[in-house]
Amino acid sequence: MSATINPLANPKGVKKLCELCQKPAKLQCTKCLVTFYCNSDHQQTDWTSIHGKVCPLLVSIHTPAPFSTLQSDREHHHKETLKKQKHLVEIAHLESQRWVSKKRFQDVLPAALLFLRWAMRVYGSCAVELVPAYLLLAQANIGLGSLSQAHEYLSKAEWTVMKTPGCSHTVLHQLHRTLGRLHAAMGKYTSALTHFANDVYYASEMFGLGSTVTSGGYFLMADVFLKQNKPDIAHSLYTEVANSWHTHLCKLMDGIGQSGTQPEKCFDEAQCVEADQMLRCILEFEEQCVKPRPDQSAMLAHSLAMLWLLCNNYTKALEFGKKAEVLIQGLSEQNRLRESIHNLLQHAEKQLE
Repeated sequence: MSATINPLANPKGVKKLCELCQKPAKLQCTKCLVTFYCNSDHQQTDWTSIHGKVCPLLVSIHTPAPFSTLQSDREHHHKETLKKQKHLVEIAHLESQRWVSKKRFQDVLPAALLFLRWAMRVYGSCAVELVPAYLLLAQANIGLGSLSQAHEYLSKAEWTVMKTPGCSHTVLHQLHRTLGRLHAAMGKYTSALTHFANDVYYASEMFGLGSTVTSGGYFLMADVFLKQNKPDIAHSLYTEVANSWHTHLCKLMDGIGQSGTQPEKCFDEAQCVEADQMLRCILEFEEQCVKPRPDQSAMLAHSLAMLWLLCNNYTKALEFGKKAEVLIQGLSEQNRLRESIHNLLQHAEKQLE
């Protein structure tokens, strides 16, 4: 998997640097031959995070055009290489998001750094396409407690957005959401709420006020209000998030019911994990309230059951479906919800037979 490199074998003026820390490299990946490391620990870290997914693609990207070919052939090779580079950027982006959703922040860094470096090569050093990489690196550093490093990446993201006229609302909502996370981690709750409010505004402009994307901003605001010892405000925001998710998931389930087909996976792994964490957190909050609301708890358990059914995890769907069934007992005015839970349980049990 790795081989020791001899610095004297490098061309004059060329230094091989570690993929992760940019220190002089001593090891080389024997599979792709284009990636270098200062020690075996950094190589293993990179392999786990991203290199294992992209090693063969790096070989293809670094394959030179055949010598003395026609101009048209060289142009075709350049287009194909660019397509592969964009695919590499996409893979690194998705892997970074996946590690963030799992809160494995140390694993985020190699993938996000690769994402950033190749996005620079493909789009240029000042392109707005770099902003998602800066934001993922900032989130990882917030998770690791490296707030000054997170601030540095966010400053680069802000500068890039400022230099990009007509920047999309999607980028702006992501930027403000990450800025809000940083300020909340620093204990600057007022400015955190301002950023989350901007996040909600831009997300609602892009996706709609009742969308699950927008509700993510409400969820983060609720967390800040809890830290400010304002549980009533947090509770109302959690209710908004729970309603948005339940409505969205019911629509997806209705679509499956009308078509009569097996549900395709509606969420990628990162989205599923993030939604699960959010809904579980709200359900736990509801159950710990002084005046618990069984109907709201049943709705949240039903949402979790639908989420896992749509992610094709029928064991978890059954677990939360049964929880919802218990919670709804004794609630006389929830016939429609009771029927939905019953149908979901039947579907999950059928899939597990």
